[in-house]
Amino acid sequence: MEASLGIQMDEPMAFSPQHDRFQAEGSLKKNEQNFKLAGVKRDIEKLYEAVPQLSNVFKIKDKIGEGTFSSVYLATAQLQVGPEEKIALKHLIPTSHPIRIAAELQCLTVAGGQDNVMGVKYCFRKNDHVVIAMPYLEHESFLDILNSLSFQEVREYMFNLFKALKRIHQFGIVHRDVKPSNFLYNRRLKKYALVDFGLAQGTHDTKIELLKFVQSEAQQERCSQNKSHIITGNKIPLSGPVPKELDQQSTTKASVKRPYTNAQSQIKQGKDGKLMKQSKTVDVLSRKLATKKKAISTKVMNSGVMRKTASSCPASLTCDCYATDKVCSICLSRRQQVAPRAGTPGFRAPEVLTKCPNQTTAIDMWSAGVIFLSLLSGRYPFYKASDDLTALAQIMTIRGSRETIQAAKTFGKSILCSKEVPAQDLRKLCERLRGMDSNTPKLTSDVQGHASHQPTISEKTDHKASCLIQTPPGQYSGNSFKKGDSNSCEHCFDEYNTNLEGWNEVPNEAYDLLDKLLDLNPASRITAEEALLHPFFKDMSL
Repeated sequence: MEASLGIQMDEPMAFSPQHDRFQAEGSLKKNEQNFKLAGVKRDIEKLYEAVPQLSNVFKIKDKIGEGTFSSVYLATAQLQVGPEEKIALKHLIPTSHPIRIAAELQCLTVAGGQDNVMGVKYCFRKNDHVVIAMPYLEHESFLDILNSLSFQEVREYMFNLFKALKRIHQFGIVHRDVKPSNFLYNRRLKKYALVDFGLAQGTHDTKIELLKFVQSEAQQERCSQNKSHIITGNKIPLSGPVPKELDQQSTTKASVKRPYTNAQSQIKQGKDGKLMKQSKTVDVLSRKLATKKKAISTKVMNSGVMRKTASSCPASLTCDCYATDKVCSICLSRRQQVAPRAGTPGFRAPEVLTKCPNQTTAIDMWSAGVIFLSLLSGRYPFYKASDDLTALAQIMTIRGSRETIQAAKTFGKSILCSKEVPAQDLRKLCERLRGMDSNTPKLTSDVQGHASHQPTISEKTDHKASCLIQTPPGQYSGNSFKKGDSNSCEHCFDEYNTNLEGWNEVPNEAYDLLDKLLDLNPASRITAEEALLHPFFKDMSL
């Protein structure tokens, strides 16, 4: 009987489809990372070429932020004494207007450097390239830590935010873009910094001289554009073109938005300097309104005296096309309402959304209230809308339609709403959203539930089709000194471990302060100085 010799050979590894998928994904991520690193390296080299003197002082390590108007880099500076110092370099795009750049610098130098307001160390310029060097503050992502903050940390966060706002408001600076990514927070060191004054404007009594020039320039631009008229075939004058939105800086070249037509309409300038409409106007309302019967239908208009126009229609005539699939000549004859509306979607105050021309530091306090609302509810972003008009309807679902209408009258606006929406109890709302119940719905279904059908909101001084033309996604300035921006995130935060310390006994003072911050009337909205003295901070000192 022959003895058999068994030799066990190593069989080739069998790759499962799942293993192949993981390997492919890993390879793809690695390639993307390499591509990104190569892109950052090129950008750093270009910055050195654009501003050569940087290489004598800084060693640029990484690109940590990018936006519409600037890019931010992390660098180290070797000073004559002491260790290397981390510096944030903000490179402003060459198309930024010199006055706007100078105004931002003046805000940083005059108001910055204390009370949680970012200061400036150096500034470099080469031709039309400007780089601002600021202290670098290592910080956490608001989204990552939102549901792990203790209640005491939330109090400290808001207290320090109000300190920063009080500081800039004392100088007559309206930040206009208050949001978590512009308020840096180092949780370990308990350090804070309000950054990015690229969209800042001055109050009527601002102490920042260059902001007066920015205001004057914007007003002149609006006045000149209000003189323009669009002439159609039937000789009915339409409102002038909408000025460049202050989401983009007032000096940035931007395409002019005309809410009375869609993309198929073309406008060209005639020999007499007037804009002549070439193609037929496409009525987007007739296509859209048929599917919006159940939506909340609202209209915003000026309640003050109507400006005279070249129309033959008396201004006293009332509109009769509301909630119909047409736009009457009365609406077409009224001038475009023009007002600043810079900021980030979801953080704009009602007076900004309704184009109130007289805007104050109160708009920053509203934005702070939205941040506080996210901290108390554990949901971020709290409001998420594709356009300002939908955002106004979302605010109504929290603060109430009747209350919104009454508040609008105080700053010269009338709002018509086809459906009454009651105001919600802020405590109940926040507790329900923050609750540990796994069945708690996400914010997008909670806040947008009443307005999920794209509510029809139009302004009587505008063409009514404006309510159905979505604005571009919010422009993020990229000046938060970190990679990316989480404002567009729609995550639910169940995966984070919530620090329950203090959350089981949130005092009434917290919701009283929130209510005062989210006051729909800017005239009675709480100020930063008053907020610091609120009972919510009774055991905290400045």
